[in-house]
Amino acid sequence: MKAKNHSAGFWLDPEAGYFSNQGVDVIAFEDIYPEGHQGGVSILMHGERVAANGDVRFEPTPGQWQPVPKQVSRAVHADRQRIDTVLRYPDDERHLQGFNPMVYPDCAFSYTVSVHVEGESVRVTVDPDGMLPPAGEHPLFFNLELFPGLLFGKPWIMDGRAGFFPRQPAGPVERRESIYAAGLAPHPGRTEEYADALMEKGSAFSPLRGDEETAAPYAAGKRFTLCPGDPLLQMTVETLGEELRLYDGRISHNNGWFVLSSPLFAKGSHAAEWLITPRAAEGWMDGPRIQVSQVGYMPGQPKMAVAEMDRRDETREPFVLWRTDANGRTAVRQGPGEDRGRFLRYRYECFDFTDVAEAGLYQVSRGESFSGMFLIGEDVFDRSVWQPVLEYFLPIQMCHMRVNEKYRVWHGRCHMDDARMAPVGRNHIDGYSQGPDTLTGFRPGDHVPGLNRGGWHDAGDFDLRVESQSGEAYLLALAYETFHVEWDSTTIDQRTQTVEIHHPDGKNDLLQQIEHGTLAVLGGWNALGRLYRGIIAAGLRQYVMLGDAANMTEGVAGDEDDRWVFTEENPARELRTAAHLAAVYRALGGFNPGLAAQALETARTLYVQTMPGEEKAAKTAQVHAAAELFLATGEEIYRNALLQAVDVIADEPGQLGWIAARVMKQLDDEAFTGSLRESLARWKETMDGITARTPYGVPYRPYIWGAGWEIQRMGCDHYFLHRAFPDLFSASLPCQALSFVLGCHPGRSVSFVSGVGTESVTAAYGFNRADYSCIPGGAVSGTALIRPDFPELKAWPFLWQQTEYVLGGGSTRFMFLVLAVKDLMEKG
Repeated sequence: MKAKNHSAGFWLDPEAGYFSNQGVDVIAFEDIYPEGHQGGVSILMHGERVAANGDVRFEPTPGQWQPVPKQVSRAVHADRQRIDTVLRYPDDERHLQGFNPMVYPDCAFSYTVSVHVEGESVRVTVDPDGMLPPAGEHPLFFNLELFPGLLFGKPWIMDGRAGFFPRQPAGPVERRESIYAAGLAPHPGRTEEYADALMEKGSAFSPLRGDEETAAPYAAGKRFTLCPGDPLLQMTVETLGEELRLYDGRISHNNGWFVLSSPLFAKGSHAAEWLITPRAAEGWMDGPRIQVSQVGYMPGQPKMAVAEMDRRDETREPFVLWRTDANGRTAVRQGPGEDRGRFLRYRYECFDFTDVAEAGLYQVSRGESFSGMFLIGEDVFDRSVWQPVLEYFLPIQMCHMRVNEKYRVWHGRCHMDDARMAPVGRNHIDGYSQGPDTLTGFRPGDHVPGLNRGGWHDAGDFDLRVESQSGEAYLLALAYETFHVEWDSTTIDQRTQTVEIHHPDGKNDLLQQIEHGTLAVLGGWNALGRLYRGIIAAGLRQYVMLGDAANMTEGVAGDEDDRWVFTEENPARELRTAAHLAAVYRALGGFNPGLAAQALETARTLYVQTMPGEEKAAKTAQVHAAAELFLATGEEIYRNALLQAVDVIADEPGQLGWIAARVMKQLDDEAFTGSLRESLARWKETMDGITARTPYGVPYRPYIWGAGWEIQRMGCDHYFLHRAFPDLFSASLPCQALSFVLGCHPGRSVSFVSGVGTESVTAAYGFNRADYSCIPGGAVSGTALIRPDFPELKAWPFLWQQTEYVLGGGSTRFMFLVLAVKDLMEKG
């Protein structure tokens, strides 16, 4: 973005595509994720996203499950300092179908939201394409959501009335007529019975019917002031139409925001018209923020501090590396940073201090800005870094177990009634869908015995996806065979289905966790005669449940609250599971030989009976399975399959390169090695180009979701690539990937792994998120992108795209990455 003096008020930069006034930005419909509080009109004030989702909705306090409009077009008119966005209801692609089906009322209309500059303000207008639906049938609202995490205890004024934003939602509660009272939008392939079941009609509450209960507004009026007197957060909203109402969206949905809302009106020149005036602090600039690893570095590890600063900041100040001991702080290195130019909306400088190797406590400053403290030492990763993954996260996520930690019970013995066969022809929630047949001998609704052992809950959702279960066991198996991890701090009793954290039982925790995941996968295989797609709550009310997993069902097999088990025909998933089970066999051979033998037998069967066809993902998975089975058995059938797949590997070096590198020596085939090296060299050029565009030393491509998990994956893959081709791949990327996850990343410098490092994510999207808490060792995806250029990681537990935990790679890949960097530094 070219420099401009904003003192005259807002202006629309055609390159950036949003309105700016010093430290305030108004972004109009650049983001595309309204169910995640990213969409519509958003307002950024002095480095914080204060408001979002300014748009037309059917409810004054909608949640993530309520209907959202389809964006048709967006036009930026720089000459008129205006952005026009056309939207419509319903979105046919999401009505009663899709990953998470939405239910739209029988109300079709289009409208335009226009945002344009008026000096220190922006004017927002809503204009329908034709007549609005009758208010008595379908009341409509223009809403602007206000982020609660910044506002607890802060004041507001509505006309002459004042108040404070409460930490907990407060009644009274008003009952509203359902938006579906006049009927549902038609759908050619869905029945009313299906829609009723999806909405859990007749139950006391369902998230899909959250519109039926709304908090009474805190106030109503024509002029609203947010945080009066606050130099960084004060904003005024005036309506030229219907009155404004201030709501608390957390009454309807635990993850709701405060909402400023006004009904659309049929009279006047616009259906809604707001004048929004966010006060810009004169001369304010963002940063600098000094980003470092919140844990620290081994002596030989690459070490770099990154300064992230306002794009308008043209200062050049020296960096200083400080060492602190019992006598105080001493400067040990001082010098200019390397100017890395613009990335996203910021300017960056980097300060390399790799050659500093003396053990101690350090800190980096630039001008008056300081990083957090960190360590340099040979033992920096020896305690409380990767270990919490095994000590806390994995034990706490274990399903079908009671998990104790001395005085504390993390959750009771849960889901002992798993599971009933899912209904056929069912488009369920969270991507689960059952085809026209169960693919088993069980009928829909039958209890399927043998599914109540093993497995880990996925994030806060409690479901058991087969790829999460087998994938987690697989990564643990790779960590065990690569680094020979020995760790015992937990009792895991499969007979009583009880876990005791910090009570050793004389067995390797890592092997016990591999066993636990394998029990889940093979339990499904043995019960169903095939892999399951997964096990998930039967209804949305259960699915969104927060707290103790034991409360989801009554534990009585065969009743209505049991979870459902889904099956599918999915060659790619089946072949990947075969790969995972082959690696599990290698790890468990000396620990549980019977279970290991079952894993290998199942992997062989899946490999033989699964035909990949022409699907690229399935062909890739078939190569993966052949590689792991070859490492497990050395058999010629798998060797020949790998040699014949040389073209498949060459076409997918980013996915298969690291896998092929692990079998290269055992194959001992010159043509295979040559082809692999050539394809990896071409792929590396592409990755190096992406890396060069960022200041962080990793191929970071921002997206709506945080990139932490993907950066970890690349770091782990590069460990194996470096071991196979040290002349082609350096040890730098695994090290830089670890630093990225631990704090050297855009936005505020915090570790993405809860409880690891001096500053970490401690309000995360786990099953205890309603308590604004975390699970130690849980790795979140981290800093997300607010389009087009704002990196954000809020201290807030309800933004799954930033702070969610997952199984199948998040935390366990972090553990592997730490062990990989330690291994590289110790062995070279």
